[in-house]
Amino acid sequence: VQLVESGGGLVHTGGSLRLSCAAAGFLFSHYRMSWVRQAPGKGPEWVSTISSGSDYTAYADSVKGRFTISRDNAKNTMYLQMNSLKSEDTALYYCSTDSRATIEAGWYATTQGTQVTVSS
Repeated sequence: VQLVESGGGLVHTGGSLRLSCAAAGFLFSHYRMSWVRQAPGKGPEWVSTISSGSDYTAYADSVKGRFTISRDNAKNTMYLQMNSLKSEDTALYYCSTDSRATIEAGWYATTQGTQVTVSS
């Protein structure tokens, strides 16, 4: 399994970013995918999950209405469109094949992630 996150950066409060997760080494279209974030000094936080066929999505309350998860199985890529960014969204963002339950039960990063920094 290979997952590579990209698209992070420095934005002002209220700005937008689109994160990407490029997958390789497994049958991407058969897997549910999730985004996880970890702020400095804090534990990992589940952000969002999308089913293999995009018919189901779920969001943490902290991002609901501002973030949109999507995927393109033909390109083996998942996305996270982040709008109305807040300072509390500052974190390293990771993609994962794990479910929300697995992430919340105890998860650690195995990829580099992409840094999102929101400044006021």
